[in-house]
Amino acid sequence: MNRERAAAARAFLESAGWRGALVETLTADASFRSYYLVTHGERVAVLMDAPPEHEKPAAFQQVAEILMALELSAPRIYAADSAAGFLLIEYFGERTFTRALAAGADEQALYQLATDTLIVLHRRWDPALGAALPSFDCQNLPAETDLFLDWTYPALTGKVADELMRERFRDAWMEVLPPAFALPPTLVLRDYHVDNLMVLADRPGVMACGLLDFQDALLGSPAYDLVSLLQDARRDVSPAVEAAMLERYCIAFPEMDHRLFEEAYWVLGAQRSIRILGVFVRLDRRDGKPAYLNHIPRLWRLLDRLLARPELLPVAEWFERYLPASARRAPLKGVAA
Repeated sequence: MNRERAAAARAFLESAGWRGALVETLTADASFRSYYLVTHGERVAVLMDAPPEHEKPAAFQQVAEILMALELSAPRIYAADSAAGFLLIEYFGERTFTRALAAGADEQALYQLATDTLIVLHRRWDPALGAALPSFDCQNLPAETDLFLDWTYPALTGKVADELMRERFRDAWMEVLPPAFALPPTLVLRDYHVDNLMVLADRPGVMACGLLDFQDALLGSPAYDLVSLLQDARRDVSPAVEAAMLERYCIAFPEMDHRLFEEAYWVLGAQRSIRILGVFVRLDRRDGKPAYLNHIPRLWRLLDRLLARPELLPVAEWFERYLPASARRAPLKGVAA
């Protein structure tokens, strides 16, 4: 935080009644957001610094209020200045699911809690709550696929994706994506994975799952967040856990078309992997965050598995033509669009 931004943060805290609070760096992430632990006597909170020219502090507050209305554990908002890009929010501690798993917590139990939280969210969802939220539909597709073509493709090949290649890529996705739009839309938190889930051991049931990083939430397929959880770009999830949680979710909705849901699950898994491949290469090339490249091999493994499914044949054919498996294993070149 530069000097000018730090002064603005101090003014925000003073206006919120936290004058003289101790402010310590907590964490930063793949975005332009950063977080600070704020201590004032016995009070503890988190300052979110989300510059509004890059981030969506108002959207975070909006979705947090929706989640709390659904009796789920989103952070309470103590104070907000969305125009300046500051939020003062509830501190959930530091025990993310990721840290709990690294410390030896039971993988099956934590993934079951996360899956049950999605089940409750989708059961309780009222479309009236999301009237102002954007939707994931065909209009999002060019921006999502272009991330891959703009960043990952040239970094692998040293070439720029031409317009015909782009058109064929979008056409292939348009062939496979209908299942993603076929089921009634629900709230999609967008980055629902173990890094953004908190263990809140003193809360009952699904309230024990703390939710973070949902400012990009939208309306979309009920399969999307389950994909985010079980096909994680940052962590290998055991096949047994993935199969068990997919079955657990489907059993919870006996009235749902399970075949259609599973088609959406596999297709969105591939679509999400493609998007994240573009994001992670961009984080390296544009933002100077090379650590995200460590996850690229896992993303290719996920994508290889998905492209073998019949639901994704048109996309698999595009890859065979323009970026076969041997090229996908190539080192990233120092070229970006």
